[in-house]
Amino acid sequence: MEKAISIQNKKSGIKVFGMSIQLFLLPLVAVLLVHFTDSLPTGIVGALGFSFVFGAVFGEIGDRLPVFKEYIGGAPVLIFLAAAFFVYQGWFTEREIEIVTHFMKKTKFLTLYIIVLMTGSIFAVNRKLLLKSLVGYIPTILVAVIGASIMGILGGFIFGISPKDIMMLYVLPTMGGGNGAGAVPLAEIYEEATGNSKEAYYSYAIAILTIANIWAIIVAAFLNKLGKKYPALSGEGELVRVGNLELEEDEKVEVTPRDMAVGFIVGLSAYMIATFLNKNVGILSGIHTYALTVLLLVAFNGFGIIPLSIKQGAGKFQKFFSKQLTWVLMVGVGIAYTDLGEIISAITPANLIIALMIVIGATVGAGVMGHLVGFYAIESSITAGLCMANRGGSGDIEVLGASKRMNLISYAQISSRLGGGLILIIASIIFKMFAKG
Repeated sequence: MEKAISIQNKKSGIKVFGMSIQLFLLPLVAVLLVHFTDSLPTGIVGALGFSFVFGAVFGEIGDRLPVFKEYIGGAPVLIFLAAAFFVYQGWFTEREIEIVTHFMKKTKFLTLYIIVLMTGSIFAVNRKLLLKSLVGYIPTILVAVIGASIMGILGGFIFGISPKDIMMLYVLPTMGGGNGAGAVPLAEIYEEATGNSKEAYYSYAIAILTIANIWAIIVAAFLNKLGKKYPALSGEGELVRVGNLELEEDEKVEVTPRDMAVGFIVGLSAYMIATFLNKNVGILSGIHTYALTVLLLVAFNGFGIIPLSIKQGAGKFQKFFSKQLTWVLMVGVGIAYTDLGEIISAITPANLIIALMIVIGATVGAGVMGHLVGFYAIESSITAGLCMANRGGSGDIEVLGASKRMNLISYAQISSRLGGGLILIIASIIFKMFAKG
């Protein structure tokens, strides 16, 4: 039987995104026709079709490059870097860039992707494990910040940069939860506290953050490899070590397409309620909508109000998104969220090494503390460490893609959103301490 399957596989030849070369020529020719005539259809149809083809080509290449696949992140990383490079070189038309950017930022495909993954991943976690993970997660984030600060200051000593400047210009922007929820409000706090230009601060902060984001992706791929070599350190995508917890395994039930649809609707509903709370309840206005969505989904799971078939349906829908649409998403991330020129302009020996040291500090801090509170070191390093030291939502996707742990998106969002909020509080104190100093 195995021999027959092997012969059949050999006959089938090379496939691109599951398609034979002959069949893949259909979407490839379609995209080339609209590219060279600058007539890509607007809206979701053009954006999806274009991104599917570009992602499939570079995804297959990324999954076949031995060193790149093993140590840099493989297909997801190559796709977004290739897309960013095409934008930087001017090889995409303005129309293509505009359509894909609109799809990502205005149509909010990235938001949809994150909601689907958060819903499925939270509903898939046993309720006891979920409670244990949340109790230990915030302390793990805080130790990651301490580790990043220590290593950043050590890097500053090497290059003659004061601890004050390291904290203000390197550590806080790197660990601040990304661009919109991190670097932008940090610049506002900086100007208010010091009286100096927020524009100057932002331009430097975003450059450092971008370099750190690249390092975080590379370290994520390395951690995935490390987990394969030392299995005791890795939960293979599970954060919490079960240990002596007495857990009742959820029974497997038949999941219908309607269960998947209802699970999807529950996730969308949680996001809409979170948006309402963020906009209309003053005490919650400082908490990011994603973080509130996570808390609501945790409550839904914790109180057992969602039927098992719906939870498993949400998990099945999540697997579809993560397996079939991640390459599409990475094209959008490269086009809409990655400025290659910005990265190149910020590359200096000092910035490269200090950013790497900060990322390593966050990784080790989160790994050690995570182990102490009952997490797997690899998973806690990725979520509480690297997902604090990247560019927020898009950075989380890049890091989890490189580490092949996309199901940890909920914990990544806690890091980027709640952890990022903690950094803003810390920044308001540090900026005032160092104001005009």
